[in-house]
Amino acid sequence: MKKIGILTSGGDCPGLNCVIRAVVSHAILTYDWEVWGIPYATKGLLERKAIPLNFQNFSVHGIDPLLSLGGTILGSINKGDTLDRSDEIIAGYQELGLEALIVIGGDGSLAILNHLAQKGNWKLVAIPKTIDNDIAITEKALGFDSAVNTITDSLNRLICTAASHDRVMVVEVMGRSVGHLALHSGISGGADVILIPEIPYSIAAICEKITKLRQERDRKFAIVVVAEGVTTENGKPSTYTDSLGQKRLRGISQYIAEQVSHWSPNSLETRVTILGHVQRGGLPSAFDRVMAAAFGKTAVDLLAKEQYDRMVAWQNGQPVSVPLKDVLQQSPRSVNPDGYLVQTARSLGIYIGE
Repeated sequence: MKKIGILTSGGDCPGLNCVIRAVVSHAILTYDWEVWGIPYATKGLLERKAIPLNFQNFSVHGIDPLLSLGGTILGSINKGDTLDRSDEIIAGYQELGLEALIVIGGDGSLAILNHLAQKGNWKLVAIPKTIDNDIAITEKALGFDSAVNTITDSLNRLICTAASHDRVMVVEVMGRSVGHLALHSGISGGADVILIPEIPYSIAAICEKITKLRQERDRKFAIVVVAEGVTTENGKPSTYTDSLGQKRLRGISQYIAEQVSHWSPNSLETRVTILGHVQRGGLPSAFDRVMAAAFGKTAVDLLAKEQYDRMVAWQNGQPVSVPLKDVLQQSPRSVNPDGYLVQTARSLGIYIGE
């Protein structure tokens, strides 16, 4: 093997460039391979575009910026008619002369890329990334830790203004249909209420929690963290239609704030903060940098050992490889309503539903 490709697909997150850096370093220094970056994932294959990656690409006056650079230097897409154009994409892979491909993506992107790999007989290894942390068989996905840190920092700031004005701050975070991001950041950020899609809740119970804070602890403010995939009490999701005509989750925080303000026996002033794409940006955390390096190194070694159709996973503090088909069959991974983190939140006095 002499020429491998690497691409990033789906939504961006901190740590992607750290993986690219690790793959390039290990592939060149250890195996003397060529590494080519495919810009904008399958779009690059459609357009027959590839960028040679080496140490010169990364150096700015001798400084390597990739460790501390968010997003992805290769670009990414999370839309399009990929499967309808699978034959063209497969032909692009072949025309670029790629002998293997390392793909970094979430469960949706990996499912599409796995389909292409099976159809086109690609030699493929996958690396999991998503701030939602909903990819199965891995304890952590790249970008999750950084996103939790970003949300925690935002909560630290919001607590100050909430306390100053005796307000209930309702903070909406990403996560799609799962609550990992809300649960982890809510605990680390000192939330009083955490709402996640996996556990039913009631507005009355939220109001009761806030009232108890005032009566029993003389605390006149509260922090409510709500995952974007949470529905109304009658099970209706909160969505909007974007400029491309796609329905996306957003706005459940406004519903929660209005309901709490309306139904609370006390006069509660609420404010809504939707963190949105700020959760995807910024510097990767130290943990994500270390995990990215381990992921990149392991992915290259899997190609060298001719172990294809695998995903690098994080288990028990180290990278392992697992069958990609098993990951896709079990994804997305939801929060366990009876798991240790939910029990931890309740032991801290956090209302988390039911």
